[in-house]
Amino acid sequence: MKQERKLTRRQALKLFGAGAASAALAACAVPAAQPAQPQQPAQQQPQQPAQQPKRRLEIFSWWTNGGEADGLNAMYEVFLQKNPGVEIINATVAGGAGTNAKAVLQTRLAGGQPPDSWQVHAGRETLSYVNAGQVEPLTEFFTEKGFDKVMPQFLLNQLKINGEIWTVPVNIHRSNVLWYNPKVLEEAGIEPKFPTLDSLFAALDKLKAQGKVIPIAVGGKDKFEASHTFESILLAVFGVEDYIKLWDGTDTMWNDPRAAEALGQLKRLFSYANSDRSAQGWADAMTMVLEGKAAMTIMGDWAHGLGISKGAKVNQDYGWMPAPGSDAFMWLSDSFCLAKGAPNPNEARAWLEVCGSREGQDAFNPKKGSIPARTDPDLSKYDDYLKAAIADFASKPLVPSAAHGASTTNAYQAKFHNTLEVFSSDLDEKSALESLKEAVADNNR
Repeated sequence: MKQERKLTRRQALKLFGAGAASAALAACAVPAAQPAQPQQPAQQQPQQPAQQPKRRLEIFSWWTNGGEADGLNAMYEVFLQKNPGVEIINATVAGGAGTNAKAVLQTRLAGGQPPDSWQVHAGRETLSYVNAGQVEPLTEFFTEKGFDKVMPQFLLNQLKINGEIWTVPVNIHRSNVLWYNPKVLEEAGIEPKFPTLDSLFAALDKLKAQGKVIPIAVGGKDKFEASHTFESILLAVFGVEDYIKLWDGTDTMWNDPRAAEALGQLKRLFSYANSDRSAQGWADAMTMVLEGKAAMTIMGDWAHGLGISKGAKVNQDYGWMPAPGSDAFMWLSDSFCLAKGAPNPNEARAWLEVCGSREGQDAFNPKKGSIPARTDPDLSKYDDYLKAAIADFASKPLVPSAAHGASTTNAYQAKFHNTLEVFSSDLDEKSALESLKEAVADNNR
């Protein structure tokens, strides 16, 4: 649910409207005739000093789970240290990948009620807001703050649309990660090494035959878990170069036989998963792994942030590896924009300055389970997994996440998520492939 700390203007009017209306009627009523009174000299009232309006900042995001909420609060603390007296309105809408939040946000933007700044995936997703004229360019701000000197050129290139930078990234996430319970695999006699999809399915076969735990946990409640899992399978089946071509706005690669093969592999994976996928979110799936109820799950490294928030230790209570089939780094980046017509533009710019700062990113990312967008972090603040992720981002082939907007627009993502969630239930490969082909035109708007 959306959480706001202050009454909206409409709610205030509703709450106090009856009293205000009565007062207005009384003021407009014709007064009864009164006997003449002697005129009294006017008394001067002492002049009151003008009250300064309270400074506010509304931030809109979908960070409500474990480490993501902890990380956001840590960045708020940095902001308030630098900007005392500002009231932060933390407008959050639950739902991974922003599937629910984006619908709420679009309603607000269409109604001319933007928050000051909102969470947006860096990359092609931003195109949706640029084309709609809903965000302000930040190229000059970016240069003024020196962010262009402390972020990798690769990321700077991804931030530019029509020659301008539109968002300030706070992190880099890795999408293609398999998380597993070491104790469960050890007891099953399985070595946690799955370099290929075949080796993964061999392990899942063994776990299913033993019947002690769910072989692989998959969510569905947040409406992105199936598409998230699918993009890792697409990378394994197509390889780095051809995977990237899937998101070029044409259906060329979707007509390739490997697209149908990838759907077949996803269908096979679902046969080892929990049957109540639609009732479980990504965090529930990761919790099953942490509690030993499931052997593994495929999810981005915000799942690491969830583990941290629950007091679990990486490489002890849970382990990780690249999702089978490729050791490339499938990246995405959370960022924040400046709304066109922001109610509090000065406070919004102050927020964006914290988002891009070393202090802000080093407060946020170790809790979120992500790595900084900057190249100069204080590495002492990052654990073993995050240090490995920093090294992999600098050395592995980089491919963009489709489920999380690095290579896709909002319009495309909506159809991509929906197609794969439906497929999770009906397992109709032919229908899913046709829907994916039809969706490609939406990646150009």
